[in-house]
Amino acid sequence: MKFHVDFDSKHFDSSELKIVAAFEKVGKDDKKTYQAQWTTKELALHFKNMKSSNTFTGSKGSTVTFNGPNGETVLVVGLGEKKLAKHEGIRRAVAIATKQFINNKYATVSFDAGSFNAVSSIAETTALIVEAYQMTAYKFDKYLSNTTKPSFKDVCIYVFDKKAKKTVEKLVEQTKNVTESVNICRDLINEAPNVLHSVEYAKRVEKDVKSNLKGVKVKIMNKADLKKENMNLFLAVNAGSAYEPRLVHLTYTPKKMTKNTKHYALVGKGLTFDTGGYSLKPGGAMMGMKFDMGGSATVYAAFRAAVLNNSPYKLTCILGMTDNAVNETATFPDSIVKGRNGKTVEILNTDAEGRLVLADCLDYAGDQKPDYIIDAATLTGACLVALGSQVCAVLGNDDKFISTVKKSADKSDEYMWQLPIIPEWKDDMKSKIADLKNIGTPARAGTATAAAFLENFIQEGISWAHLDVAGIAGDQAHLPYCPAKGGSGLVVRSLHHLLTNSK
Repeated sequence: MKFHVDFDSKHFDSSELKIVAAFEKVGKDDKKTYQAQWTTKELALHFKNMKSSNTFTGSKGSTVTFNGPNGETVLVVGLGEKKLAKHEGIRRAVAIATKQFINNKYATVSFDAGSFNAVSSIAETTALIVEAYQMTAYKFDKYLSNTTKPSFKDVCIYVFDKKAKKTVEKLVEQTKNVTESVNICRDLINEAPNVLHSVEYAKRVEKDVKSNLKGVKVKIMNKADLKKENMNLFLAVNAGSAYEPRLVHLTYTPKKMTKNTKHYALVGKGLTFDTGGYSLKPGGAMMGMKFDMGGSATVYAAFRAAVLNNSPYKLTCILGMTDNAVNETATFPDSIVKGRNGKTVEILNTDAEGRLVLADCLDYAGDQKPDYIIDAATLTGACLVALGSQVCAVLGNDDKFISTVKKSADKSDEYMWQLPIIPEWKDDMKSKIADLKNIGTPARAGTATAAAFLENFIQEGISWAHLDVAGIAGDQAHLPYCPAKGGSGLVVRSLHHLLTNSK
């Protein structure tokens, strides 16, 4: 997944594979032709004189391959109408091209950045090529005996405008930090649960922080520490596990910290595997439960990218790690447990465990005195019923803050939709024999009632947004730059934008 950006055409001219883009142009009588803005006029003229150019229109997602004037292979990918392509159009076109060449035997590969420029900024366009290429080229193949490696060492991105060099290089470096973090998120989600248990998960995060995130403080809490903190809901989920729980607490302070510097706390559900506990899942539903730590991987990756890109905000990241297993000490349904904030919870279903871990972690996050808390969790199957596997649900206690979160998603071309938390759903989470119960009325607004439960653990005065990533954390076959199976890394880019946008 390596690349380099060149501001002279030496590598591009000599490449065995050249990748260029074309737009769709609609003329009189709706006649469609292609429109190319290639930086090599010789190449453009050569294609124009070929028969294959007569039928190619540059429609979105279309491709054509031809032999160039110097014997090279040229791959042309269509972006559709230029005014409609925008950022996401560039991402998807680059992804489509990458999938076509990644496993072919080319010694050298180059993109013509200028030909993809649908956003009137060569720096943004170059960064989008890097982003899409690195996300698309990702593979989780560490356990395969035989793997296919690209024949080329890296990819060249040719930028014709030398005046933009400084801006391009800065934006590309920032983008690299984000995509690297997206792929780390994917690696963590895809890892086997017999390997990535809670203790190992905490070690990997600690190692990455100490190797790559200068100035970030790391605190790792074990079972004894959680007992001292009265995190009894968290411990109730861990009660049947062969592994101790871990709470990873990361702190980043910007160099220009003032009394007015905003403080964001990120909280992630890190269930490395979820059997359902005594409320045991059926066999078919248990497959894929290694993904149940996707929320923690998402917020850690966003935190990581924001730190690498020098966020102007103070950032706290809290990851609650355990699995939900069954043995003679596991928590029974109908148990009543007191949470860290003193509220008692009737645990009617041990498969509604993520909210129990989050409850204590959210209260702990509140003690850090943040202005904002964002939690992410693969929390409810109901989220897929409501919004499918393409949209992230967002709920919370502050519509203005939720609007800000959604705007960052819009800027990143990722989908978020707000669901409400109404008084009736808050009432539905009240128990007759305890302060709360951990499930609401069956088959009724499960995503929203789960959020209504979590709101009880948000301390007064803190703006809070809850992201249910159950649908979007994995298996995003509709996005060409995401794996069809496995961790997606979605929402990392949205949160990074939120955590680095100082406006």
